[in-house]
Amino acid sequence: MFHTSGELPVLHHRPQHGACCVAAGGSLRHPRDPAHARHQSRVTVPDERFDWLCNQYKPKSKVPAFLEVVDIAGLVKGASSGEGLGNAFLSHIRAVDGIFHVMRAFDDPDVIHVEDRVDPIDDIEIITNELRLKDIDFVEKNVAELKKMIPRGLKKEQKEELASAEKVLAWLVQGKDIRNGMDEWNLKDVDYLNERQFLTAKPVVFLVNLSPEDYARKKNKWLLKIADWVTAHGGGKIIPFSGKLEADLVDMPDDERARCLEDKKLDSALPKIIKTGFAAIQLIYFFTAGEDEVKCWTLRRGMKAPQAAGTIHTDFEKGFICAEVMAFEELREAGSESAVKAKGRYRQEGKGYVMQDGDVTLFKFGRT
Repeated sequence: MFHTSGELPVLHHRPQHGACCVAAGGSLRHPRDPAHARHQSRVTVPDERFDWLCNQYKPKSKVPAFLEVVDIAGLVKGASSGEGLGNAFLSHIRAVDGIFHVMRAFDDPDVIHVEDRVDPIDDIEIITNELRLKDIDFVEKNVAELKKMIPRGLKKEQKEELASAEKVLAWLVQGKDIRNGMDEWNLKDVDYLNERQFLTAKPVVFLVNLSPEDYARKKNKWLLKIADWVTAHGGGKIIPFSGKLEADLVDMPDDERARCLEDKKLDSALPKIIKTGFAAIQLIYFFTAGEDEVKCWTLRRGMKAPQAAGTIHTDFEKGFICAEVMAFEELREAGSESAVKAKGRYRQEGKGYVMQDGDVTLFKFGRT
């Protein structure tokens, strides 16, 4: 529902001087990195469909889908009022589309915690409260500004803005996040929310950082407590992973990494993390495929064919005639484009067609 651009931050509750920690995508923060550093990675979205198309067409160029991931560390209690480096970090969060919330659920005396304890439930309470307090501060100022104008008279759109702002504020002060009020907001409220980058409106994926041993045995004393907390606070995706394991894997050659995982009978959690984050911010992609290039084109879920064509070139949208579409699964089942056509499954879709994830597409357009 909310306008997004394709980035996810990673929030860690840890000391501002920093310990080594794995960010989504496998990048590693060094302890000597400045605490206020904003680390950004562009990670490939793994997809066996893309791999199949590349094997099928053997193109000169291969362009997978990507997710931009920003590693934001150092959020502490009081960040909403400027404690620590709170204002800088909160501004980084405001600029992105969704949040990977990383929770520490392992004991290690060499990795210092700002609160001198390991309690992921308390950590998540601190961070969610700070984000909510910042949203409350923003809306309170918005309401105050509008109320000052009441004696002079409010225009219709200002009255609507005030009504939505007061409604959102009432929700927030109850300790509720905006993203958990989807049944509460009317169209005017949605417009109000879409025009502002509220921190608690952003989708969240919860990543639980375990020791390699707990990750291997799929057990940890905090997992059930975290699941209960998430369920009680609106639900969401929870993905256990081991930062230490992923840090070891990321420096290995592909063949060594595969042997290591096979020997340990484990899977890396990174592919699942990346794909879940991509889906959480309502992104999908369609394919263009041929001998010259196989490429993933990212777009917002629900976009129609002309707008999808416009992601390739604005002229494609302006002069849109039709989209020639094959569902990926039908192409794989048939084995070739000609076989899809022979089965009558090769379609021409018009301006009203809503693009589906994995569509293999050729656009036709005229000069404008």
